[in-house]
Amino acid sequence: MKRATTIVFLMLAGEVLGQDWRHLGPAPLNAFGGAAGRVSAVVCSPTDADLYVACGADGGVWRSRDGGGTWAAMSNALPTTAIGCAVLDPSDERVLYVGTGEPNFANHSRHGAGLFKSTDLGETWTILGEGVFAGRCISHVVIDPGDSSVMYAAVTRAGGFPTRAAAKRHPRALDPVGVYKSVDGGRTWGLLGGGLPAEDATSLVMAPQDRSTLYAAIGTIFGSAANGVYRSVDAGATWSRVQAGLPTADSFGRIDLALAPSRPDRVYAYASRPCDALGGGATTLGAWRSDDLGLSWMFLPVNSQQATYGWYFTHAAVHPTNADEAYFAGLGMSRTLNAGVSFAVVNPPHPDVHAMAWDAAGRMVVGTDGGVYRRTGTGAWESRNAGLGTIQIYAGLSTHPTDDTIMYVGLQDNGTVRRDSESLVWTQVAGGDGGWTQIDPRDPTRVFWESQGTGALGGAGAGAGLTGRNCFLPPYVIDPADSRRMLYATERIFRSVDGGRTWTALSADLTSGVPHAIRALAMAPSDSRMVYAATNDSRILASEDGGATFTLRLTDNHGWPRVTREIAVDPRDARTVYLAGATYGSPHVRRSRDAGATWEVLDGDLPDVPVNVVALDTRFGDTHIYVGTDAGVYASHDEGRTWRRYGRGLPNACVVDLHVEPARATGGRIVAGTQGRGVWVAPSYCPADVDDGSGTGSADGGVTVDDLLYYLSIYESGGVGADVDDGSGTGRRDRGVTIDDLLYYVQRYEGGC
Repeated sequence: MKRATTIVFLMLAGEVLGQDWRHLGPAPLNAFGGAAGRVSAVVCSPTDADLYVACGADGGVWRSRDGGGTWAAMSNALPTTAIGCAVLDPSDERVLYVGTGEPNFANHSRHGAGLFKSTDLGETWTILGEGVFAGRCISHVVIDPGDSSVMYAAVTRAGGFPTRAAAKRHPRALDPVGVYKSVDGGRTWGLLGGGLPAEDATSLVMAPQDRSTLYAAIGTIFGSAANGVYRSVDAGATWSRVQAGLPTADSFGRIDLALAPSRPDRVYAYASRPCDALGGGATTLGAWRSDDLGLSWMFLPVNSQQATYGWYFTHAAVHPTNADEAYFAGLGMSRTLNAGVSFAVVNPPHPDVHAMAWDAAGRMVVGTDGGVYRRTGTGAWESRNAGLGTIQIYAGLSTHPTDDTIMYVGLQDNGTVRRDSESLVWTQVAGGDGGWTQIDPRDPTRVFWESQGTGALGGAGAGAGLTGRNCFLPPYVIDPADSRRMLYATERIFRSVDGGRTWTALSADLTSGVPHAIRALAMAPSDSRMVYAATNDSRILASEDGGATFTLRLTDNHGWPRVTREIAVDPRDARTVYLAGATYGSPHVRRSRDAGATWEVLDGDLPDVPVNVVALDTRFGDTHIYVGTDAGVYASHDEGRTWRRYGRGLPNACVVDLHVEPARATGGRIVAGTQGRGVWVAPSYCPADVDDGSGTGSADGGVTVDDLLYYLSIYESGGVGADVDDGSGTGRRDRGVTIDDLLYYVQRYEGGC
């Protein structure tokens, strides 16, 4: 019987079934002339007008060989996708350096993992300085044009509000910052002193005709008595602050510098004011020009570009051959053609400018919150974002209950978008910063979306009656038993009984007080009276009466202000709840079986990496746990004892949302929303996945002939691993190996799950 079945199995195994991740987009979306996600750095070849490198703020490294017409991802397997700067070696443009960690100080400006070096324009990589720079951000890298073994790196702390939230409590987050120097090609680094403070270095430039002269900007965004512009004339050994014509140190917030390549005595500086503890007040401070190697400065009447958050975008650049043509960017962009006597606004199609460069044909190329744009000779802007998959998911991915194609999701500075075809181009349905989306499961024609701020509901929602403190993107949920009933969270819970048109306050303040708010909300699928909430002051609370009264359950889930779905309730048991932990060094996955009264840690062998979201699959008897981490998706099929990276092909990206959808016409699937690489989909766990090809019985998220052969071997030997069913056909185990297990395995393998 077993031998005959083995022969049948082998006959069926002609086609290998793989559980690979597939990118769904957006890349780009159909707004702003065709927008991608935030690009923090752009590098253009000085000799090849078609060779561009673009770095997503959390999207990794991309290369184009046709001037931005098409793009290829070059860094999927590297330790982080968070990028701060990039530079080509001036003596060999095949050599590319990428500084990791995004130095733009937002909650989503993640820390880095060192300096990446490629000698073949991104085909292969070496990681440098990880032990020196991990947990912080590299804002600039400068390479000595006469000796490429001499390098400098400007380093800042990761940003965010409350202070440094983007560091997620990385163990190296508070290590020294400032300017570092290497004399051995980046293998070893030393922190420079000699009068230069060890504080956030937001800019660094080298004089083009005097390699011993450098300028550094110390631009701590909260203000500092050390802030200002510093100059070294001895290759970084000693530094002095240059002050003639510049404001006092305490006036400065973030500072950027630009040195004119065609006139080495000219330097431009651009700065915002310091911000308060919550990020406000960072308006444009001003721009200045020095024509004597930084010794004295002249104020320039630049347009205000920073709104109130100049810590996020304060950037200056000078045309490579015209020292009088300079650009100052923030929310928009201003240009001077006469060295700062007068200015004109030359905004690209998408706001928030973070990078500026010129290609070998003299065209300006910029990186914005909407990706890459290029300015033509006539002054017109054109999108260069086709296929550039750097979109940052913010919150609340939702999928159609029956149509696998239709999805909605909120994006960082790109609104809310809809997918309704197999194209990578998605359609924008609302602007601003897109937040939570919800499709009514009982009536999928009713769709909700939101922009930042309390009560900013769109689509089917009106939001009347909503007040209070919001967590930038307030969470809300639809009662699965009655879609007219909805809950919405500010610092308290609001309830609607008319499908979101009007709202009334239901609970008291669930936080410890101003300025905190609720950042996550979950309702039990099996019992809508059971509601769980997470606040951005580390609290976890539970309600057993539909959200009116809550019991405080935890006070140590520090998390991250932009976590979207950190709570998952078991669909079979309203009192069993799972919790993600999005900081280093603390529990990453916890479970409670008594509505939060007690908790157990399920971290097992999961790496110490922030977990942003947890999702469950209970189809096959056991609970299969998926987590979205800062380094991809992991899964456990033994209740958290062991964890494995799930599937193949997903970049090493920050995953902030997960949907496990077992009941699909095309089979079970898992949908992942990433911060910087858009939306991805893969088949969800299958009991037929029992081996990774090693013959050791390790699942790998793929169903191949190796799984079949391994199962046959353990079934024929009576091994306990062959126990995949108890005779019920549900995949429950019973500690016995019988023909029922074999038949169930055949069914799952042939169906591909």
